[in-house]
Amino acid sequence: MQKQPCTACYSPNTATPRRDFLFDLGSGLGGIALAWLLGQDSARAAGSQTSSLLPYHKPKAHRVVQIFLPGGVSQVDTFDYKPELWRRHEQPLPVERHVETFNNDIGHLMRSPWEFRQHGRSGLWMSDLLPHLATCADDLTLLQGMVAKSSNHGPGQLQMNSGFIRNGFPCLGAWLSFALGRISDNLPTFVVLPDPRGLPAGGVANWTAGFLPAEHQGVAFQSKGAPVSDLVTPLSFNDEVQRDTLALLRDLNSEYAARIPGQTDLVARIAAYNLAARMQTSIPEAVDFSHEREATKRLYGLDHPVCGPFARNCLLARRLLERGVRFVQLYQGCSAMKPRVNWDAHENVVQNHTQEAAIMDQPVAALIKDLKQRGMFDDTLLLWTTEFGRTPFSQGKGKLGRDHNQFGFTIFMAGAGLRPGTKFGATDEIGHRAVEGVTDIADFHATVLHLLGLNHERLTYRYSGRDYRLTDVEGRVIGEVLA
Repeated sequence: MQKQPCTACYSPNTATPRRDFLFDLGSGLGGIALAWLLGQDSARAAGSQTSSLLPYHKPKAHRVVQIFLPGGVSQVDTFDYKPELWRRHEQPLPVERHVETFNNDIGHLMRSPWEFRQHGRSGLWMSDLLPHLATCADDLTLLQGMVAKSSNHGPGQLQMNSGFIRNGFPCLGAWLSFALGRISDNLPTFVVLPDPRGLPAGGVANWTAGFLPAEHQGVAFQSKGAPVSDLVTPLSFNDEVQRDTLALLRDLNSEYAARIPGQTDLVARIAAYNLAARMQTSIPEAVDFSHEREATKRLYGLDHPVCGPFARNCLLARRLLERGVRFVQLYQGCSAMKPRVNWDAHENVVQNHTQEAAIMDQPVAALIKDLKQRGMFDDTLLLWTTEFGRTPFSQGKGKLGRDHNQFGFTIFMAGAGLRPGTKFGATDEIGHRAVEGVTDIADFHATVLHLLGLNHERLTYRYSGRDYRLTDVEGRVIGEVLA
């Protein structure tokens, strides 16, 4: 008697029994492809050791762009309007006020040389130093009670990047790469665009992976010439030779890596070779602005003699984000001291901040507007940060500069998951110390991770006998700024 097909495994409308279909799916090319895709997704989600690194809640942001302004932007000359400081201009500090400064040269109170006005429907106060960003006031979320642990540039920049004032700890971009993995197979997860004039204090320590696997370190693009060296294959080096060379390197490195499983640098090098091969086509396309609309180029100021180089970085950041880079960090300012080419306004705040704002203001405002018009603003998190602020009094009597101030400064966030056109925290009546909504950098980092679906207390990595995290043993999510 012929055996009848099982009705539970057979559909009369199909010619193939369900059991056979599932067998073919698992053993045929479809199964191979499916297994590869699932493996890729699993590897990206796991990041390193465990699938617990998957987002803990639905993320508001899927990508991040951070504008870092080294030197210390003066809060009382940009976003922190203090009428009392104007009224007490050139008066000495009260003797009862305890003051600590980097140079210990305390002058008289000094009002801002720029007028402040309210902007947008939100009425946020901003100075005339930033006319382009003022048009974006309703998109900004100001944190005006920021405090830092150091008033020295190197440690201050390290803390804003890694949560620690010492070298060797993973930066924010590396933690995100570790936790969330790649979006694109053809581009790095974490890209750094240094100031065209040079590197910030500490250089590559600002985008290090620290003790995380080395593959999570930021990939710094060159500001002059080709963004990444050696991507163009020499004419004498054909595809077959390149393929064979990479295969040999992969085999030799893999064999060696298998003998030293705790060494992540070699594994990262293998991954870098493979990524570099794919970047030979993806990077030239990403940095090619020829298809960008002329109106977009004018919006950023690409042809402007002052802001043009930084504008190119801002436009490149948008192009990298939309092509699958998860975290892009731009620096506007570097460590050169003579002449100062950052926001370190010791000698003359008018001269210094006018110079740097002319470079930064239009391109950053353009980036915000460009993300909005492309529908990317609602799932992109934009961060505008500096390592500390500046004093509301002059550095020395009768002088025009301002000293470092770690006790109260302003940064802003914009985009995904935030309450736009708002501010949180406040400094005292002269803009010196944070007194309301005091916000540590660990709080800022915890909030960034939260917007990306991550719990800052659970995102840890075991190193040297203890579990480390970006926020160390501190930090709270700033719920007051969340939408």
